Amino acid sequence: MAGHTDNSVTIAAPLHLVWDMTNDIAAWPHLFSEYQDAQILHREGDTVRLRLTTHPDGNGTVWSWVSERVADPATRTVRARRVEPGAFEYMNLRWTYHEVDSGTTMRWIQDFHLKPDAPLDDAAMTERINRTSREQMARIKQIVEAAARQVEPTADTTGTPSPGGRP
Repeated sequence: MAGHTDNSVTIAAPLHLVWDMTNDIAAWPHLFSEYQDAQILHREGDTVRLRLTTHPDGNGTVWSWVSERVADPATRTVRARRVEPGAFEYMNLRWTYHEVDSGTTMRWIQDFHLKPDAPLDDAAMTERINRTSREQMARIKQIVEAAARQVEPTADTTGTPSPGGRP
């Protein structure tokens, strides 16, 4: 039996802002409450290899792993996988972004399977990932919406607001 999660949030912000902020890996320790560090190890085009390190958990354990992300700006999708899977036999993620009337819907789909000697089974990890995904998405929503409120439309020389509030 494999684990599968599917969570989404609608953020009252333009698609380009949600995309840019959530794909700025260096800023993830600010965006995600669970990450202490996000180190870019290698970048080639839209492919990024990174090391994520968590804050200590309730037992004082710090978790760290390497993932690879491939962003496709044209389709506003990201595919990721753990290169150092740790307790997972595999962990694959897909992020999608869709413009909606009220802003942008960001969706995270995760498929995984834990090794037999892992401290949790797939069902328990599914529950944990669903809980933390919802918590992190709520945090991201709050941060990105606050950033969107800071962006005020600017006008060009004719007085016409520029797209996305950018000159």
